[in-house]
Amino acid sequence: MSRFQEGWRAAGLFLHFTSLPGPFGIGDLGPTAHVFLDFLQKAGVQYWQVLPVNPTAPALGNSPYSAYSAFAGNELLVSPTLMVEEGWITKIEADRARQPLTGQTRPGKIDFEKTIKLKTALVDAAYSKVGFGLLDNEEFSKFAWDNSAWLNDYAFFMTAKADLGGKPWFQWPDGLKYRDDHELGVHGRRLSDAILRVKFGQYLFFSQLNRLKDGAARRGISLIGDTAFYVNHDSSDVWANRHLFRLTPDGQSQSVAGVPPDYFSETGQLWGNPVFDWPANQASGYGWWLSRLRHNLSMFDWIRLDHFRAFCRYWSVKGDAETAKEGHWEMGPGASLFEAAGSRLNVVAEDLGVITPDVTELRKKFDFPGMRVLHFGFGPDQPLSTHCPYRIEPDNLVYAATHDNNTTRGWFENDIDYKSRQRISDLAGYQVNSSNVAWTLIKLAYLSPGTISVITVPDLLNLGLEGRLNVPGTVGDNWTWRLNSMDQLSPTLAENLAELGAVAGRDNFSHPNILTY
Repeated sequence: MSRFQEGWRAAGLFLHFTSLPGPFGIGDLGPTAHVFLDFLQKAGVQYWQVLPVNPTAPALGNSPYSAYSAFAGNELLVSPTLMVEEGWITKIEADRARQPLTGQTRPGKIDFEKTIKLKTALVDAAYSKVGFGLLDNEEFSKFAWDNSAWLNDYAFFMTAKADLGGKPWFQWPDGLKYRDDHELGVHGRRLSDAILRVKFGQYLFFSQLNRLKDGAARRGISLIGDTAFYVNHDSSDVWANRHLFRLTPDGQSQSVAGVPPDYFSETGQLWGNPVFDWPANQASGYGWWLSRLRHNLSMFDWIRLDHFRAFCRYWSVKGDAETAKEGHWEMGPGASLFEAAGSRLNVVAEDLGVITPDVTELRKKFDFPGMRVLHFGFGPDQPLSTHCPYRIEPDNLVYAATHDNNTTRGWFENDIDYKSRQRISDLAGYQVNSSNVAWTLIKLAYLSPGTISVITVPDLLNLGLEGRLNVPGTVGDNWTWRLNSMDQLSPTLAENLAELGAVAGRDNFSHPNILTY
């Protein structure tokens, strides 16, 4: 049975929360996010897709795929404006954290170092007004109780990490490193105020995210979140669940994750995350994984499972390897993990890269829609490529580009040859150039058989290299792009997209495909 009703079609836009404009140096869950919901509604768009929202590690480039927790939310996304509205801080306190665009050397770009300092100080200020009195707040107490399975470990982990100068958990004193009950109790009592402060930040994040999700639902819009396959070695998840990962007795990684050479890198990508001990996960009934999936699906209407192919086979590299080329394939959990869930999941399978028949079989077995990317459909193998617009099957989300691709204009101008450009013109029926290529691929995505088309906002704005969000396998200026102003998303742009949606049959707001269990 297909997850989608026959003939049902819809559209989505991709924009991470951090890429929203606003006065506090980074996009957040506040008023501008709700204004973007209004734009989506006017544009006839039913889905908003974002990146993972977990707390990122500055040392790892603030990548949303490198987080300190697979459950916690990123405090940087907490809106100071909503904090003022909710009475946690004053407007004067919020104004001190403003980062005006005037005079900035990189207008619109995120300065993570400065932003982390300013926004952390705001949450600190809010917490200092309540302190342990927070324990008398019924809403907070309910939140803390409902999320205690992950929140207690995360709050202790982040507090102990700060107390020990930022050292990773596998360099902590043995009592904390190996989670000795006595040592945990001693440090927990000593650091109790700081631990409560971390929990308070999480309470703010989830309160504001739920408010945004409610606002989206009122407009008939669903949120698509993103769940990374792997977790950071230095994370509360690995520290609290060492038996679920392939580690040495002293906590080092026996094997690390990555991918073999592909479209993005000639030497592959060496991610460095510890790989899962799948027999140990299966012996536990996949409890940690199922909790993670359910938690993420409580945050969003759908979740994209990144690196879906690793559920079948994953690329494993020795912990001391220099590149991912030295790795090999190993077997993942396959169907047994999703069978343990016991119900259908609103999951989008990221089935890009080296995809073998077993990956497609697993995806279809559980009726997970896959992903097709038009950028991958205009090479020499166009007639056979499943990413080519006319070969895309309905059980897919179709993208012109994703956050890991160049923008469509940047791709057209810099990444493909004349023959590929001509193939686009031949399929479009007119001469395609830099000024119209993004809209051309948007139309091809909308008109394709794929049930849901998802377009990145940089493509909607026909941005070039300056609008690229991430270059896989690199560390530097990634994840910093953001809109300068909501004025860039004009009423005319919304009207044009709505008209295209009507022509392509993607203007249905009845959501027959949203499943609830």
